[in-house]
Amino acid sequence: MLAREQWARSSLAAHAGRVFRIAVAPVATSLRIDASGSIEPASSADGAHDLTLTLSPWNVPAFLAEPTRWDALVTADGDPALAATLKGLAETLPWFVERAFAEALGPIAGQFLADTGRRMLAFPGYAGERIGDSVASYVRDEVAMAATAGEARSMGDEIAATASRVDALAARVDALGARLPAS
Repeated sequence: MLAREQWARSSLAAHAGRVFRIAVAPVATSLRIDASGSIEPASSADGAHDLTLTLSPWNVPAFLAEPTRWDALVTADGDPALAATLKGLAETLPWFVERAFAEALGPIAGQFLADTGRRMLAFPGYAGERIGDSVASYVRDEVAMAATAGEARSMGDEIAATASRVDALAARVDALGARLPAS
């Protein structure tokens, strides 16, 4: 995708020779930026990583659906300037995808397919958010019916006092029953 995008390669060329690692557990790959701004696989001779980008596998669909959530989904450890450049490029990822689909399928079908894919990738996050909202609403609405710790202790004390009075009453009834003549 970068081959046709001179502006993207120019921004990457400023970081020529830098090596960054993308880790999506359990898989990781190291990439190197060359002098023309292209990205290629890094070799062991390229040395240490200047930047490590970590993304949870659970967050990959959300990131692909909405790369503008970079700060919430991606952990960048290392060169902040390189991280900022990659973040900026990642935010244009939907545009690259839309353009590739438009070239392959035509502008209308390509746009429709890109939008559908974006909605499908966002669905797990949407479903999780709705379920979380439902649980929070249930707890909020039902909490008025729940007893506080103090109320529960007070009720326990009242039950113990009532049980004690019932035992005392049962003992008196037994004592009266023992005084009655046998029939």
